[in-house]
Amino acid sequence: MSTASVSFRPGAVLADLLPASRVRDIALVVGGAALTGLAAQISVPVPGSPVPVTGQTFAALLVGSAFGARRGFLSLALYALVGMAGVPWFAGGTSGAGGASFGYVLGMLLAATVVGALARRGADRSVLRTAGSMVLGSAVIYAVGVPYLMAATGMSLSAAVAAGLVPFLIGDALKAALAMGALPAAWKLAGRRG
Repeated sequence: MSTASVSFRPGAVLADLLPASRVRDIALVVGGAALTGLAAQISVPVPGSPVPVTGQTFAALLVGSAFGARRGFLSLALYALVGMAGVPWFAGGTSGAGGASFGYVLGMLLAATVVGALARRGADRSVLRTAGSMVLGSAVIYAVGVPYLMAATGMSLSAAVAAGLVPFLIGDALKAALAMGALPAAWKLAGRRG
């Protein structure tokens, strides 16, 4: 089967353009976890918030979209489990569960799954659909991260929203814009090479 026929097959994600094998899937899962851990090291403190701006949300959404729901979930689950076990690859070189921002890690696990399922339905092949997928993925991250932040710090809902959501909206819009360009462009490139 040629690359072109695979790239436009309904239900395919970008990772499906690679020859199918168990080794491919393992490499993708490990690589997705490592990419997320590396992106988490891009960490900028936000005044008044225990949650930094990081590159890990972008990596998690990109991994989910490019790999599909199952491999996206497994990548982020591996990232979370290894970080909980002590590898310092959460934001700013931290590790362990229970920190104020750990809920965002759990939210990224779910978000990678959601955007991966949407990518299997073609949500990564056009700018507008990619935008919608990234917005939904970000909403999932906040839906888990903000309540966890409340529970971990004792903040009220309004304080948690002010510290754990509002300061990140502009950055998330920029990350979504990057994905809106990158994912559809990758599909176009794959179609030309096939």
